[in-house]
Amino acid sequence: MRQATLHQLKVFEAVARHNSFTRAAEELFLTQPTVSMQVKQLSKAVGLPLFEQVGKRLYLTDAGKELHTTCREIFERLSQFETAISDIKGLKQGALKLAVVTTAKYVIPRLLGPFCQRYPGIDVSLMVTNHEYVIDSLANNRHDLYILSQLPEELDVTVQPFLENPLVVLAWRNHPLASEVDIPLKRLAEETFIMREPGSGTRKAIQRVFDESGLPLKVKLDLGSNEAIKQAIAGGLGVSVLSLHTLALEGTNSQLTILDVENFPIQGYWYVIYPAGKQLSLIAQTFFDYLLNEGKTIAEQTAFQGVFSQGRKPNGHDKDETTL
Repeated sequence: MRQATLHQLKVFEAVARHNSFTRAAEELFLTQPTVSMQVKQLSKAVGLPLFEQVGKRLYLTDAGKELHTTCREIFERLSQFETAISDIKGLKQGALKLAVVTTAKYVIPRLLGPFCQRYPGIDVSLMVTNHEYVIDSLANNRHDLYILSQLPEELDVTVQPFLENPLVVLAWRNHPLASEVDIPLKRLAEETFIMREPGSGTRKAIQRVFDESGLPLKVKLDLGSNEAIKQAIAGGLGVSVLSLHTLALEGTNSQLTILDVENFPIQGYWYVIYPAGKQLSLIAQTFFDYLLNEGKTIAEQTAFQGVFSQGRKPNGHDKDETTL
């Protein structure tokens, strides 16, 4: 094991956590052959195989299970060391590790800008991924703070809302319903929907509204990104429900419009979360306080200025003003 490197342990831990060389490579921004080679070299250093493949499934061997437990302990101790060093250095130098759900990419970078200008010595690592990956990272305490729009159900966490996150119904600007007001949910249920992948927080919120009304949700197309969904809407493939924040960069020539539908917008929030009992570093605590005290003001000054510059409102009224 003296020949093993920290990088190899990091690669191994990612493969063990995902049970997949491909997904580990995607997380670490490496090629799959590179990941396979690192694990092979680590296995040689251990002197025993770390994985076994049964059919298409990848499993840890007994040696792999022992090493995975050891890796988690090592990385936890390194994290504690980094926290201690960051506190010694104060806010002049250090690192902040954030994990956020995909839709938060329209919000968090705008909030990070003023924060990083205020504390130029802080390096920020921002992982943008889907809801399930963020929950997995939260459960394994791999980042300092986590930004979600749907709260974890079975984890013991500390939670604070810091920004409203309304979900609105979007359609092509020439859609037959674009000029309607107070559209019944039953009428909307007749439309075909373009949705985020199963497991996303936005999709869960929409499904809940339709289930409570006893209405079917006709999903025609699943897409993995909000930008792809907006392009599909503009192409006339259907309607969708997205966070109002996804419209922040839409200009006056946008092909999208907000529909005025009953029960919408779905009122939600962005939450900043960390495991209960976790001792935040000075940097993480400072960013946490920054979100609570200044996040809403900064986000509304930047992210929503494109949406509201023409007098548009997220409630869908004043239909002459809702084309984005």
